[in-house]
Amino acid sequence: MKVSMRINGEQVSADIDETQLLAHFLRDNLNLTGTHIGCDTSQCGACVVHLNGRAVKSCTMLAAQADGADVTTIEGVQQNDELHPVQKAFRQHHALQCGFCTPGMIMAAIDIIENTDDLDEHDVREQLEGNICRCTGYQNIIAAILSAAKEMRG
Repeated sequence: MKVSMRINGEQVSADIDETQLLAHFLRDNLNLTGTHIGCDTSQCGACVVHLNGRAVKSCTMLAAQADGADVTTIEGVQQNDELHPVQKAFRQHHALQCGFCTPGMIMAAIDIIENTDDLDEHDVREQLEGNICRCTGYQNIIAAILSAAKEMRG
């Protein structure tokens, strides 16, 4: 089947198998390997991308379901060679170790910041529940998200 969607601001079309997952389409067809696959069961969150402005786990979504959609991957959040405020905050707060979960965490964090009013530590912890990090202990991730939220909201 043929799919067409906007990925990181660029229109793409491709012939795919109707059972191909969005994560595999991004990685295998478009070489956007920042979207990681950690579990294929929607448990870890390493595959989070934005679909029409909202965070989704691309390992449990068919590429066909994204037909006609606007998809943003970790490769698309940087603007004019300038890191996104959440990317900067992750670096500044040492919110990563091995880096495997980082793209999904950043994509989830952007969604959390953009769609939650009066964000506090409890909100961040609750909303990150679907993203697993086996290295950091989350404290620096939470600090980075709260710092980025403060910067993004002025």
